[in-house]
Amino acid sequence: MELHILEHRVRVLSLARPGLWLYTHPLIKLLFLPRRSRPTPEAPLSPCRHAGLRSRTWGRKTAPVSRPDLTLVEPSKAQTGKLRAGSSPVGPDWACAPCPTELPPSEFLQVAEATWLVLNVSSHSGAAVQAAGVTKIARSVIAPLAEHHVSVLMLSTYQTDFILVREQDLSVVIHTLAQEFDIYREVGGEPVPVARDDSSNGFPRAQHGPSPTVHPIQSPENRFCVLTLDPETLPAIATTLIDVLFYSHSPPKEAASGGPGSSSITFFAFSLIEGYISIVMDAETQKKFPSDLLLTSSSGELWRMVRIGGQPLGFDECGIVAQIAGPLAAADISAYYISTFNFDHALVPEDGIGSVIKVLQHRQEGLGS
Repeated sequence: MELHILEHRVRVLSLARPGLWLYTHPLIKLLFLPRRSRPTPEAPLSPCRHAGLRSRTWGRKTAPVSRPDLTLVEPSKAQTGKLRAGSSPVGPDWACAPCPTELPPSEFLQVAEATWLVLNVSSHSGAAVQAAGVTKIARSVIAPLAEHHVSVLMLSTYQTDFILVREQDLSVVIHTLAQEFDIYREVGGEPVPVARDDSSNGFPRAQHGPSPTVHPIQSPENRFCVLTLDPETLPAIATTLIDVLFYSHSPPKEAASGGPGSSSITFFAFSLIEGYISIVMDAETQKKFPSDLLLTSSSGELWRMVRIGGQPLGFDECGIVAQIAGPLAAADISAYYISTFNFDHALVPEDGIGSVIKVLQHRQEGLGS
């Protein structure tokens, strides 16, 4: 297994809905006017070299909130990498990587303090290199980092999965995962092996800290699609995409079952990462788009969502992803995982949502006892 530390250094931001009008123009530029240049040290192609063999998406935030917000992930001031994504829950939620100067500060823009690094895990399958899904790395990556008190954000895409760790935690990440992975750091778009340091000096063994917080989970009724799109056809859906992201915020039409926590929510995630597009939307929203342009797996599988968190989760707590990914991995349930500025979201196969809820509730009962 290989762990790649990408060159992107990103910041995570949230944009309040009332201030969206201030940023509509720069965000549209980021979506539809990408720099059509060859990969550079500032915009490496690395993660997507491993991404053609399976389907997987990324974004960040949401649920019914009174003031819909937007989550953004952008490169730090020293970088202008091409890593951008957006998601829109009941207040859209955006994740993107624009140049900071394109998103000027305002009272509507909230910026998390830390700078984050982007990691990508791949495995060799015969002669090919294949991306590893979130449940496949639950035991090898997510759980060990939680045990060493490393906070992570998880961003799944149609093509692959990304793990975000704070830059200040990188030495702990390398030390924790060096025995399990061949670790490479992308430099100028090329992978450079990271020297192993077998010494444990300065790195305490994993210790049992306070019991993790048990966060409530919600499973909205709407069904979701995980899709991709040929970048060359992006202009053909531009009008619809702009309408969904910036102007259409009515609740989904899918009827709720009436059970506790079962109401539908608005959620739309769009990512454009090094020319690879990934989209998550509910089945009702998909009807607005030309069916012949959006691509999905041959099975056309639909997904259900589990949203984690009743109050904003923050960025300092460790083990949130592990609480979800671990039990799903143990039950052999595949999942997309989308972290946002305030909440986390797991997408699981529609026909398995009942089992997922039981598995996670059982896990929560164990943590709470």
